[in-house]
Amino acid sequence: MSIENGAAPDARGPLSDLRVVEMGQLLAGPFCGQLLGDFGAEVIKLESPGAGDPMRQWGREKPHGKSLWWPVVARNKKSVTCNLRTPEGQDLARRIIAQADIVVENFRPGTLERWGLDFDRLRETNPGLVLVRVSGFGQSGPYAPRAGYGSIGEAMGGIRYVTGDPDKAPSRAGISLGDSLAAVFATIGTLVAVHHRTRTGRGQIVDSAIYEAVLAMMESLLPEWAVAGYQRERTGSVLPNVSPSNVYPTASGEMILIAANQDTVFTRLAKTMGRPELSDDPRYAGHAARGQNMAELDELISAWSAGIETGELLETLHASGVPAGRIYTARDMFEDPHFAARDAIVRLAHPDFGELPMHNAFPKLSESPGSVRHPGPGLGEHNQEVYGGLLDLHKDEIAALSERGIV
Repeated sequence: MSIENGAAPDARGPLSDLRVVEMGQLLAGPFCGQLLGDFGAEVIKLESPGAGDPMRQWGREKPHGKSLWWPVVARNKKSVTCNLRTPEGQDLARRIIAQADIVVENFRPGTLERWGLDFDRLRETNPGLVLVRVSGFGQSGPYAPRAGYGSIGEAMGGIRYVTGDPDKAPSRAGISLGDSLAAVFATIGTLVAVHHRTRTGRGQIVDSAIYEAVLAMMESLLPEWAVAGYQRERTGSVLPNVSPSNVYPTASGEMILIAANQDTVFTRLAKTMGRPELSDDPRYAGHAARGQNMAELDELISAWSAGIETGELLETLHASGVPAGRIYTARDMFEDPHFAARDAIVRLAHPDFGELPMHNAFPKLSESPGSVRHPGPGLGEHNQEVYGGLLDLHKDEIAALSERGIV
């Protein structure tokens, strides 16, 4: 794929008429800003002078001493430095917000209020403003003032308790799941609020709490306990009473996933294994029976799969209509033809890294798709554009503000 340096005017995206001011740092709020920017919104990120968002330094690998995470989470954004802890910086922020559609922030509740950037004051000059507030526990309730990281929200929302092996401590996903879920729900709320504004002319607050975003994904966890007295527990790689749906060995020394828990699919798997009688066996002839005999059935499938090379096994399963697949690493994604055919990975020009790949904008829209137009910007890269253009400040004024540590 060719390296992309920018987007043509007709490819700005369906949200290109929206201006977003992003405040806050690290992941939950900025990921919401990233999603809006992917679909064309103008995202002006306000960062502290000198240091900027700590995400500029985060990441396990830092070639050239720079984060590989920052170009992703800050893609499509404009960076403007603004010291929000000073009256002058707060005034600049209010002036920018007066000309914005959306503000995204993920400070601890009460911070905006201390800075004179509370919703009631902001909407005096901008009644249609949508204020998106992402926090650990939400803007109300007894826990609202607490510091809330994603890991705490994952624990409180229920996902940590049911993740991992039953004989070990609760585990975590290898990504910042709680922060990301809160950002996705914040984005949904933002789009709903913007739609409501088109009908009423009024803005509103979108309140996305990390623990509630996790809770929203917990399926029937609550009624299972309240009605049936059943507490979900950690079950490792399997789902209780759902079989076969597990990882199985191959002759290549790999593990693949096979999901054949539906009756018709299990019948196809049994035929593919050369054991069509299994689908009529009382131990396996039905969803409930297979769930009760999960361990025994997994042993049968493992003994069969372990004798076949991975590629051949997957081709056979796919040809038979049995869902199966490798457990991908990043290397697998780069080599997979399906990723390539769907442009799941986009490559951008980066001043330090050269060609920089990352996941593309998602979901895909047939008429108004999103796009990744540029990687994360340098700190204060757009000061002149925003302060000089949007606020009409003279370059000497901007220089003076910079000297005083305001921008």
